[in-house]
Amino acid sequence: MGGPVVIAAGGTGGHMFPALALARELRSRGQDVAVVTDTRGARYVDGDVACHLISAGSPSGSISAQLAGLGRLGVGLAQSLGLFIRLRPAAAACFGGYASVPPALAAATTGRPIMLHEQNAVLGKANRLIAKFAARVALSFEHTERTARLPRDRQVVTGNPVRTTFAAIGRYVPPGRDEPFRLLVLGGSQGARVLSDVVPGGVALLPDDLRRRLSVTQQCRREDIDRARSAYAALGMQPELQTFFSDVPGLMEQAHLVVTRSGASTVAELLAVGRPSLLVPYAHAADDHQRANAAELQHAGAADMVLERALSAGALAERLRHLMQEPSRLEIMASRARAVARPDAAQLLADAVMAMVPREALA
Repeated sequence: MGGPVVIAAGGTGGHMFPALALARELRSRGQDVAVVTDTRGARYVDGDVACHLISAGSPSGSISAQLAGLGRLGVGLAQSLGLFIRLRPAAAACFGGYASVPPALAAATTGRPIMLHEQNAVLGKANRLIAKFAARVALSFEHTERTARLPRDRQVVTGNPVRTTFAAIGRYVPPGRDEPFRLLVLGGSQGARVLSDVVPGGVALLPDDLRRRLSVTQQCRREDIDRARSAYAALGMQPELQTFFSDVPGLMEQAHLVVTRSGASTVAELLAVGRPSLLVPYAHAADDHQRANAAELQHAGAADMVLERALSAGALAERLRHLMQEPSRLEIMASRARAVARPDAAQLLADAVMAMVPREALA
């Protein structure tokens, strides 16, 4: 076996989870891997995977912040070049975030083939910096914004890998018209204030017969949870409210509708489990990528979308009322989510990487 495949990603879970899914798939095929990330990303890496830390930073913000970010990227490039000289990798797979930029530049400098993966429906800033060096650009969505200048023959749609616990969820069963309706509200890793405020207000505006059917499980930020609990208590409801849920796959399996943000990992998980959703994109996401993600699911018929600026208690109540009274609509959304899911995303990514690697590099 030749050198390892370097897998580089920035320090958020949205970048690291698919990167590590590729690492597991390549290792199952007998291919050595080496993960390169920053200190934030290292917390996601198991001890049995070789992990190398580099310096990275965002070249954005004020002039001083830009200079500091460029300085950290320069240090990261020197570290990555040294790493490539030692490891002599066969290829590099980059998953976005600024920690993936120095390894990509090191790969380009040393003549290693590069695959980059974009988790969102908009090519991210870091990926835009390195896309011109990539032999393969793996996309999660066929219609990904800011890819028009990239040659079509270098693009491949693989989807976005999710943790195996999401892929094992059973098929969706819609509620009967008089049965309990399980509503799951998630707001990302830290909850979302707008959902803590608007969802209880929307529930309050539902007709009594619908509200009595609701069983609410909601993630709230710590500073919002008491306020949300009081609002539900005024309606005679006792929802399950937590700042963090450890078993999101299990909660999604039980849910009849998921109200949530539309980050890359979240939408990939919703597709994998085949659950209908009402998506509220985070208004300040970089490049408005959450709106683009939600629009892709809405276009596929797998979700409804309401923009944050249009979200009100009245608007939410109207959406909930229609969906609760039309279980067939929920079932269609669930089936379309399953139809556009890509459960083999990790395998497709591994295929794309291995197709780049010269045979002699694997000897």
